[in-house]
Amino acid sequence: MIPLATATPGPAGVDPITAEIIRAGFVSITEEMKTNLMRTAYNLIIYEAQDFTVGLFDAQGQPISIGLGLPMFMGGLSDAIKAKLAFYGPDGINPGDILLTNDAYIVGSHLNHMIFTLPVFHDGELIAFASSMAHWIDVGGVLGGTTTDIYAEGLQVPIVKIFKEGVQDDELTRLIATNVRFPDLAMGDLRAQVAAIRTGETRLRAMLARYGAQAVKASIADLFRRSEELARRAVARIPDGMYEAEAFMDDDGVNPGRRIPVRVRVLVRDDTLTVDLSDMSPQVAGYFNSGATAGRSAAQVAFKCLTSPLESPINEGSLRPLEVILPPGTVVSATKPAAMRWWMTYPMTVVDCVFRAMADVLPDISIAGHHAELGMTHTYGVDRRTGRFFQFVGGPQGGGWGATSRADGQNATICVNDGDTHNAPVEVVEVKYPMITIDEYALREDSGGAGRYRGGLGTRLRVRMNTPAHVDTWIERTVCAPWGLAGGRDAAPNRVWIERADGETVEFAGGKVTALGLAAGDSHVVELGGGGGFGVAHQRPVEEVLADVRAGYVSVDAARTAYRVAVVGNGDDGFDVDHAATDGLRSAAKAGRAENRRAA
Repeated sequence: MIPLATATPGPAGVDPITAEIIRAGFVSITEEMKTNLMRTAYNLIIYEAQDFTVGLFDAQGQPISIGLGLPMFMGGLSDAIKAKLAFYGPDGINPGDILLTNDAYIVGSHLNHMIFTLPVFHDGELIAFASSMAHWIDVGGVLGGTTTDIYAEGLQVPIVKIFKEGVQDDELTRLIATNVRFPDLAMGDLRAQVAAIRTGETRLRAMLARYGAQAVKASIADLFRRSEELARRAVARIPDGMYEAEAFMDDDGVNPGRRIPVRVRVLVRDDTLTVDLSDMSPQVAGYFNSGATAGRSAAQVAFKCLTSPLESPINEGSLRPLEVILPPGTVVSATKPAAMRWWMTYPMTVVDCVFRAMADVLPDISIAGHHAELGMTHTYGVDRRTGRFFQFVGGPQGGGWGATSRADGQNATICVNDGDTHNAPVEVVEVKYPMITIDEYALREDSGGAGRYRGGLGTRLRVRMNTPAHVDTWIERTVCAPWGLAGGRDAAPNRVWIERADGETVEFAGGKVTALGLAAGDSHVVELGGGGGFGVAHQRPVEEVLADVRAGYVSVDAARTAYRVAVVGNGDDGFDVDHAATDGLRSAAKAGRAENRRAA
């Protein structure tokens, strides 16, 4: 992390050196919370995939330090704490209380996300909150089928106190454990999340004892001020104006082929940037809706990337120059009882569209379109060897990121809103789930968009069943390909299909299927798309195209047709360039572009 020394110094009531030590202490605390959660969680998606976020928040619920995890969770934690404060009031929260909710319309996401929050007191004063949001593998609800309201999606936990002044509510705990399919895992993850936030409380109380409440509060205020100053400086460098972009999603999971529009407007005026999501599609019948917290979080992710990705940590101040216009009832501000099970899909394309809208005025910062998918599948059934029910959540899977004006896109990288999440190692998955075998996890040749800078490559994951099961997939953006910029070409879109043991192939229109039966020996295959290219493809240096062919990133055919480079075998299982043929191909391509410009 780059220190905030470039902003105006001078916190009131504490010297700058102490303020910087305290700031670094906040980051250290959240990192320790994150580590302890990963070490103690029972759920693979938490300790391997890192599908969680922890954080410290001030007495008003404003973020001080976030231990990512998922960037899309930063708004969910803050909004949940503010809702808990509003529900109980500051006088209704006591030392040792732990507040819990998974309310989809507060959290902004599906019911699997449990948020535990612990107040931190010093000399009787509420100073801060330590909080943790993590994905539980199961919260009940239907298996298979398309949900069309929240009631089918599992256990809804309103704002409650799971601990009251340090004592766990056993009746409430038993109620939760009874309504999930894997109570041992759920209770283990509950204990892990509680341990993480208690770590935050312990470390923050030690900081308060050492420096005093006034110095800590003054340092928080100064951190917010300096982060805001840096972010406003970055916004002020963007030309004033209104910028727009749009894309679309395949469908809502209920009406196949019915395109769902994603439209964003970005208004820059002086040192304030507004993301207007008023023209987003109304909330849909299927389970792809998300709450307003997710819509705002998508805007925050894009804003932080465009303004101060490294110069300051994520906190309240770094987001103050951002305003979000988001009326209720859209796919990213859905209201009850909208289904929310696959909540994260549309916000990812919102981020992509913000980058696209700013591409002309921020060409050195913007990025071409990316795969915008988690590549998640849900396989479940009864293991015939043990007679026990299982469910395996495949992913998150890496895809290609878009190229920039300076560099190729990244290969096999998790989608933008999921930040630090990881895919679980194949060996770990097969040990935990012997009912499956992963036969292939490989880069997808030619999936990156061609350009002066090539888009990143997507991946192919082939999972074979060793026992009969059912599979659900929710893959999106199978039609709306990741776009190129500045003349760069689009990338390959996402794709999913089934390969039966007898060789039959079953394709899915739109990438979605629920409760499809799989026999032992059948496989499901997910191909995630690449990233869009940046710049004209035939301007890519010949030696870089040859290196891509040798690496297996680009085929010989694509080298010729997209990059105008004639690559030939050299007889030694290698490749060389036919320079004479390449000169002819590139001369023809340049002449064609010149002719097109004259015609335009």
